Amino acid sequence: QVKLVESGGGLVQAGGSLTLSCAASESIFSFNAMGWYRQAPGKQRERVASILSGGPTEYEDSVKGRFTISRDSAKNTIFLQMNSLKPEDTAVYYCNAEHWGTPTTAEYDLWGQGTQVTVSS
Repeated sequence: QVKLVESGGGLVQAGGSLTLSCAASESIFSFNAMGWYRQAPGKQRERVASILSGGPTEYEDSVKGRFTISRDSAKNTIFLQMNSLKPEDTAVYYCNAEHWGTPTTAEYDLWGQGTQVTVSS
């Protein structure tokens, strides 16, 4: 079974930086898209950043210019570099991978276990 394992969360002061990692148990190019979502207490899960297998990236408006999603295909890992962190970035961050299906394979959606990011003011 394919797994996603996140790491890199923690406690940081406002203005600081963290880098999250998400290691997949198979080639990341088996997924059509990978991304990072976050969920703060009492709020819905929201997409923060995504990267398609072909390379294009997208970001949620509040993180543009501060967060960068990237990948290392040799390590089957994606990253989320988070700079200029704000208290409102505090949330559990989840890695996601999507396979959109083909005529011979079913679509599926994978999630990691989540990693806590806490930004103190």
